[in-house]
Amino acid sequence: MARETNGVKTLGKGPYEKLKSCKVLLVGAGGIGCELLKNLVLVGIQEIHVVDLDTIDLSNLNRQFLFSREHIGRPKAVVAKETASKFNPSVHIVAHHSNIMADQFNIKWFRSFDIVYNALDNKDARRHVNNMCLASDVPLIESGTTGFDGYVQVIVGDKTECFDCLYKEAPKSYPVCTIRSTPSQPVHCVVWSKSFLFSQLFEPEEDSGDLQNGDDAETAEERETLVAQANELKDLRNRVREPTVDRDIIDKLFKRDIEQLLTMDSMWKERIPPIPLDHEGLKPKVDAVDAAKVIKEDQRVWTLAENVAVFKYALKALQARLKDSNEPIFFDKDDEDTLNFVAAATNIRSSIFSIEVKSKFDIKQIAGNIIPAIATTNAITAGVCVLQSLKVVANALDEARNVYLSHQPDKIFSVQKVRPPNPECPVSNVARATIEVDPSKATLRQFIDSLLKQLEYDEDFSILTDKLLYDADFDDNADRTFTDLNIGDGTFITVIDDDDDTHRVNLQVYVQAGTNETIKIVKIPSTIAKRPVTEDEEDIPTEGDGTKRKLEEGEASQPPGKRPKLDEVLEETIVISDDEEPENEGLDGVIILDDD
Repeated sequence: MARETNGVKTLGKGPYEKLKSCKVLLVGAGGIGCELLKNLVLVGIQEIHVVDLDTIDLSNLNRQFLFSREHIGRPKAVVAKETASKFNPSVHIVAHHSNIMADQFNIKWFRSFDIVYNALDNKDARRHVNNMCLASDVPLIESGTTGFDGYVQVIVGDKTECFDCLYKEAPKSYPVCTIRSTPSQPVHCVVWSKSFLFSQLFEPEEDSGDLQNGDDAETAEERETLVAQANELKDLRNRVREPTVDRDIIDKLFKRDIEQLLTMDSMWKERIPPIPLDHEGLKPKVDAVDAAKVIKEDQRVWTLAENVAVFKYALKALQARLKDSNEPIFFDKDDEDTLNFVAAATNIRSSIFSIEVKSKFDIKQIAGNIIPAIATTNAITAGVCVLQSLKVVANALDEARNVYLSHQPDKIFSVQKVRPPNPECPVSNVARATIEVDPSKATLRQFIDSLLKQLEYDEDFSILTDKLLYDADFDDNADRTFTDLNIGDGTFITVIDDDDDTHRVNLQVYVQAGTNETIKIVKIPSTIAKRPVTEDEEDIPTEGDGTKRKLEEGEASQPPGKRPKLDEVLEETIVISDDEEPENEGLDGVIILDDD
């Protein structure tokens, strides 16, 4: 084939054959993921596994070119496989419509791949993939985009910096795909209100194109639903000047559309389902609200009734402006009418999805700083991913580079040699071991006797998962089984050396479920390096009083999963952290709508 001929000419026969034989994992089938999958297929890689939890939304179609309108509502991974397979039918693509953090994707599964590409925009998931690749000794090509900026990082265990080695600013990236169907943060509702609802009703109408016909019943049903929704929106837009249209807008967007979402049972298995707005039941409270007064209280969080009243009040103000002019209205955070409309719509939607309601002041700050994802940034970044991965596959790591893409006319690309792991990184700078156990039979004491004594730990160490399980002053759990301690297949156990003399780096132990009567050591480090000591380390307390926190009296009787977490201890040791956004996240900086 011409494709193979060009590949051989470019790379050489040996390297090209090695590349073709690679088994590749692609995590994420969104903006970067679509571009990456296309590149990997055209390069000639023969086996590609694609993992993505999301389904296709209308807002994805202008960037994620593997998807069309007929695919709306279907799993991204499945459709990406179907479309990309047409580019090169000889490629074997396996689609997984699932969360990469699910138990089925364990270390053994990761080890079956030659290289992993990360095309995610969720920090928790990216950290998880980073850790799994380090633990399974599989190279990772990490990537991300924010507006016109992008980056590609080459990660090889024990040789380069990992995802967590580099300082990460507080995340201000939010996935576009969840905004329309499964919002989970206030900013998702702000974007929906501003970029979808307001633009559909008041800004210039865009050509939505025609639906393509589908062959199966599922596609026909999706097509019928989409046509109905499109016609309803078009009807509302045409009637937006009518005095009574507010009732129909509220009924469609906050009741009927939500009821339609609730029919998708699989979407709500692991999410809190939304509650459609009961407009009629709320009407007496809404009628009692003085909206003109409420809108002046911009730093107070409004009630649901107040938000509905302000929504109707702002809509009437915008209708009056449309009557005086045929010109479309554009959102402006300093335009009170448009801001009141977006703020009220945001909070109504937040209430429906059990999301924290924000003040008008907060919403103004969020809405004024939204930058959309850029398709060309995704394409360029995906191309760089493949170019750098070729060097990794060819064992030419010294030629690999971390690449940064920026919107600068004089220097679009900045490149950086890959650097060794950060000695202070709690993820890459650890020793790693793997054990195989029957969780219902293995005890913590057996773990200590079989593994830790072999590695010459003395009595001064701590054992943690997401909580403290054992230390020199707390051995209550020593004779409890792994199952009792919520340790099972896929769990990471962290061992901290508290001995001031040895002062070794943390030991991360991966647990594989088996049927062994005793603990089987699958992988063990030959030595454990010393942890770097900073000058002021002795002045840094583990807890506020300088002591390590143990389970308080009475906590041992609680179910392990409900015990309080060791927030400060785990900051330094836990591998997969809980990165819930701070309450005011995104209010003081630019918000990037990352493509996923």
